[in-house]
Amino acid sequence: MRIIAGSYRRRWINVVARPDLRPTPDRVRETLFNWLGQDLTGLRCLDLYAGSGALGFEAASRGAARVVLVERDRAALAQLADNRALLDARQVEIVAEEALRYLERARERFDVVFLDPPFRQNAWPALAAALPPRLAPGARIYLEAPRAVAAETPWRELRKARAGGVSYQLLQWDAYDPSGLPGNV
Repeated sequence: MRIIAGSYRRRWINVVARPDLRPTPDRVRETLFNWLGQDLTGLRCLDLYAGSGALGFEAASRGAARVVLVERDRAALAQLADNRALLDARQVEIVAEEALRYLERARERFDVVFLDPPFRQNAWPALAAALPPRLAPGARIYLEAPRAVAAETPWRELRKARAGGVSYQLLQWDAYDPSGLPGNV
């Protein structure tokens, strides 16, 4: 799989063959990063179901200050580590953990979150409840699912599209942060 733009542009990353692994295709990634803006300089990004890491490595390539790739499959984790070394992507951290468990224990807040969970999990309801403490004010969330989710307050849908059997959306977290603390706490 090729990185589309940024400092790793035209570089290739390898993808482990797994039944539930659906790397986000080039065309969809290009659309997503057009929605997000090409330059992610200084942003903190979370790729919660990293799989191939394509979204996280693309964010790192486009200047993200920090990218956390969360994955639990051992073969995928090994491939993510190899790809990080291949790209010399020092701003990328790889975490071997189940997604919801990571959200429970993490203390960091993120500006952009990529969500591409296995479709059979119907993960959005649990993620919508668990994500808010990990989101910086105005955070944007990219979600892939078999069908678009209904964005209810404080979630706001910014964009959506479909490619084959996959719906993808860009949501924004619009909730007020009563703590008044900066995003990286």
